[in-house]
Amino acid sequence: MVVRKRSFIKTFFFWFFIALVIIFVAYPFAYMVSVSFRYDSDAFDSSLIPKNPTLSQYAQLLGFQESIRQEMSQEEQQLIKLLESLPEEQREQVMQNIQSQRRRESFPFLRWFGNSLLLAGLSALTSLIIGIFGAYSFSRVWYPGRNMVQRSVLLVYLVGGVILSVPLYDMFVRIGLTNTAGTSMFSLYIIYVIQTLPVSMYMLGNYFRTIPESIEEAALIDGSTRFGTIMRIIIPLSMPAIITVFIYAFMIGWNEYLFASIFIRPFPGSYTLPVGLREIFFSAHAVWAKMMAASVLTAVPVIAMFMAVEKYLTAGLTAGGVKE
Repeated sequence: MVVRKRSFIKTFFFWFFIALVIIFVAYPFAYMVSVSFRYDSDAFDSSLIPKNPTLSQYAQLLGFQESIRQEMSQEEQQLIKLLESLPEEQREQVMQNIQSQRRRESFPFLRWFGNSLLLAGLSALTSLIIGIFGAYSFSRVWYPGRNMVQRSVLLVYLVGGVILSVPLYDMFVRIGLTNTAGTSMFSLYIIYVIQTLPVSMYMLGNYFRTIPESIEEAALIDGSTRFGTIMRIIIPLSMPAIITVFIYAFMIGWNEYLFASIFIRPFPGSYTLPVGLREIFFSAHAVWAKMMAASVLTAVPVIAMFMAVEKYLTAGLTAGGVKE
């Protein structure tokens, strides 16, 4: 066996290229985090490390602190003058209501966060439940046209979302699901389920085929029903794939912008995070430090979820890739 000596030049350029790629990928995220810990006046400082680090941007986003613009505003003094004729208790109540409404409407990050969490979580869960039974039918149950149905499921990805957006919006308008904020969010929920269901069924179907059918046959011989077999055997043995599919479906709904910008634009209280952050660029709150802090908080749930189930995610993505 001949052992070749490694070339110093090749090794050097190899690691130089690796370092270059890491810097190219990681620098935007590092800069985003850095700006989020700065004051607005230092937002464009070229240094990656903040000279005067602060948590004020996060405190303002989460409602623990008022912004400088709000603190310097003369609106409160003007309101007090207008309400001088009211009794003291009634005046305090009106002021509390106005301030509470102002906090919610000025930069309602937590509301947008909740809307995104609700839509992405519910749609991912629904897609996962339907996908489990659909994928099981593709992988275990024979019926006429099964292969054609299985292949046609992925056809939805051959057509871009921009092309489908107009027909889908027209369809939901005709059935009255765009008239209010609630119905518009329900329309988005249906669209997210339709978007994520094909890939959920595809990934789960590939994983289910790796489970030996002899295990299910033994359960059926012992008296278990088909539904019982799915619940007691297929699902416990497929947890890596199930977790992977849920995270993938959740990320699609969490980051989706196109359909959200069409269906919920008339209802600011129902904005999701991608739409809300886009609107902030054209509002009085378009300050870079706060924008970066909002972006960091937007990325935290997905990063935390990924780190929590990383080992399952790796197993789920690779399972079914080798045919034995």
